[in-house]
Amino acid sequence: MDPRKWLLALRFVGWRTAGRAVRAAWERDQAERIPGPPQVLSWQPIDPLEHMVPLPDGARFTGPNAELEIRFLAPEVLRLSWTPGLLPLPYAIVRETLEETKVSWAPQPAGWMLESPAIRIEVNADGRLRFQTPAGRLWREEDPPERRGEAWRHRVRLRPEERLYGLGERAAPLNRRGRTYRMWNRDPGGSYGPNVDPLYLGVPLWISVHAEGVYLVFYENPYDAAFDLGASEPDAVQVTFAGGALRYYVFYGSLEGLLARYTELTGRPPLPPRWALGFHQSRWSYGSAEEVREVVRSFREHHLPLHALHLDIDYMDGYRVFTVDRQRFPDLAGLTRELEGQGIRTVVILDPGVKIDPGYSVYQEGMARGAFCRLPDGRVYRGLVWPGWCVFPDFTDPSVREWWGAHYQALLEMGVAGFWHDMNEPTTFAAWGEPTFPRTVRHEMEGRGGDHLEAHNLYGLLMNRAAWEALRRMQPDRRPFLLTRSGWAGIQRYAWNWTGDTESTWAALRQTIATVIGLGLSGIPYTGPDIGGFSGAPSAELFIRWFQAAAFMPFFRNHAAKGTPRREPWVFGEPALSILREFLELRVRLLPYLYTLAWEAAQTGAPLVRPLFWGNEDDASLGEIEDAFLLGPALLVAPVVEEGARARKVFLPSGEWYDFWEDRRLAGPGFIEAEAPLERIPVFVRAGSVLPMAEDGLTLHLYAPSAGEGEGTLYSDAGDGFGPYRVDRFRMEREEDWLWLRWIPEGDFPWPWETFTLRLHGFAVARAVIDGQESSIQGDRFRVRPFQEIRLEEKT
Repeated sequence: MDPRKWLLALRFVGWRTAGRAVRAAWERDQAERIPGPPQVLSWQPIDPLEHMVPLPDGARFTGPNAELEIRFLAPEVLRLSWTPGLLPLPYAIVRETLEETKVSWAPQPAGWMLESPAIRIEVNADGRLRFQTPAGRLWREEDPPERRGEAWRHRVRLRPEERLYGLGERAAPLNRRGRTYRMWNRDPGGSYGPNVDPLYLGVPLWISVHAEGVYLVFYENPYDAAFDLGASEPDAVQVTFAGGALRYYVFYGSLEGLLARYTELTGRPPLPPRWALGFHQSRWSYGSAEEVREVVRSFREHHLPLHALHLDIDYMDGYRVFTVDRQRFPDLAGLTRELEGQGIRTVVILDPGVKIDPGYSVYQEGMARGAFCRLPDGRVYRGLVWPGWCVFPDFTDPSVREWWGAHYQALLEMGVAGFWHDMNEPTTFAAWGEPTFPRTVRHEMEGRGGDHLEAHNLYGLLMNRAAWEALRRMQPDRRPFLLTRSGWAGIQRYAWNWTGDTESTWAALRQTIATVIGLGLSGIPYTGPDIGGFSGAPSAELFIRWFQAAAFMPFFRNHAAKGTPRREPWVFGEPALSILREFLELRVRLLPYLYTLAWEAAQTGAPLVRPLFWGNEDDASLGEIEDAFLLGPALLVAPVVEEGARARKVFLPSGEWYDFWEDRRLAGPGFIEAEAPLERIPVFVRAGSVLPMAEDGLTLHLYAPSAGEGEGTLYSDAGDGFGPYRVDRFRMEREEDWLWLRWIPEGDFPWPWETFTLRLHGFAVARAVIDGQESSIQGDRFRVRPFQEIRLEEKT
């Protein structure tokens, strides 16, 4: 371990725990020891496939030592399963079939051919696969897979121009090509910066973009894996799994369509409560109710909006999960009511480790129920975490998930609004080696049994499933808010994510942008960093720049490690405080737009933060840009990631754009030099956008195109629960000197505003006709009542 990281970890855990960590590492090594010499095997190709059996939606191919099943789940979605090997439990999957598909079969000189209306796949007898369009354009080619004991190796050919994205949370370039990544959820220890791998939340999925199209591949295999994306062979991907069947899904189409189909398969992210999109304040730790009140009082005195306050592990009694320290927090229920009265929700942290303490009810109950993970000899496995020696629930057992979930009730009754799941990779403290369970630990795996080699990457996913299902039972009229450090494919159904324990460096700030975009491209739309980095002491300038970037990311939280200098916004003095206040207020004004993007994510799986090539996959010039992003369809955000910078280059994609701050109209594609004084970062609005903002109740900003059409959407509901809603679509059309705005409403939720404001950008109004009636207009904004159509004539 890096000595600096060792010292950082020692500061966090203390000398006593560090001494125990030596014992914990020794016990883990003993549990993993396998008698006899290790087997050394070479990779073996499969024997040729000999027979094909047609299926209604695909075919099955068999050979002497392997079988391949291909099923079309939709015309553009395939599931391929190579066996032998243990088929995965469908933890990631919510739908077995997406769309009934007509499939044709035909023999070929070297094998067989299957075809749907969207994909043709050639299956060679040797196991080689070629994916084509119905017109015969080749867009993916696989070599025959290989076996070594229980492991599989899979090789896919790459084109010279091919770019690869995804793989979940990575401290790596946005384009993942040219590196090897491990698929094994892991706490990197204390803090991390660029190029550390693996991290907390891997997703075995990549998106490929090349001249013949865009495709997504998802491996439904939770075993320890390596993804070599052109590191060993520049023209090939090699994926290796330590066990299980080689099951994977291939999706073909547009980038937006791929994520829509993938989240249809693995689950769409639910609509969050509206408060979750506001500002969250946290620290490890606010150690008492009085300290919490003082922080909240300071937010109010400094006129800083606050939507949620997080309590880290020190609110617990000796770090015992589901307990409250009654000396530090004598009336947690009273405190949460007090905060909620000021519009602030309370979020508390929970870890999976249960302290070994015969006087502790959660431990007693779990032992009596057989709820904890065991070693092969039947002993309950113990590991070292914050409370000391702990045992760990086996979330692969449905009865354990139900038991664990029942414990959230007491905290809900105290008024807790959300839960923050940490240490669920799962992580344990160890002086050396893997900071997690021995691989020999046994898991129930829904009754069929399995070991930690299979269950490890699933652990965080299933902890969140246990909580989600419990919260939906206990509060059927409220939307759960869960925040998790770890997970797997499908985690978007249950929880938001944060990017973990980042360093407080400029390099880490820059990396955060690629990490958040990459998580969105992996099906996880709600994520964000600890502002300023978790483990250091950011300068005022670094904190401001990080805050400005995070203000446009889905999860907007200020958090820091124990022992670091305080970093509430007022700590940095002026001018920092005024700058931070401005961006906090801007975040509040953007909430109607963000909430609408959240609704769209629930409908389609589209991430809120998107790469610049979203909708422009053919434009290779956008494919490597990782220091800027799109926030939905309307905004382009270009954070400042270099110390001392007061300007930066920004690439504007094709089309017209408006400078958000100055209203200048600009044309893409191409680079511009954008001013970036300390008080702002470059932000641009796509021409044709209708941008809803919380100003004077509601203001619709109309960014007029010089020609053509544009549109915007506004989603509204009560902000929580599952009651009525409405979707209002505003369509704009420019024709010479006229601008039309048409309003198409939908839904049962009543329109919340008697009047609201329209503000024009790039269009000076001479006169307006609202639903056929002339209306006088002064300036670039005017109040209106609900309408069907507005015609605006431009001043000449």
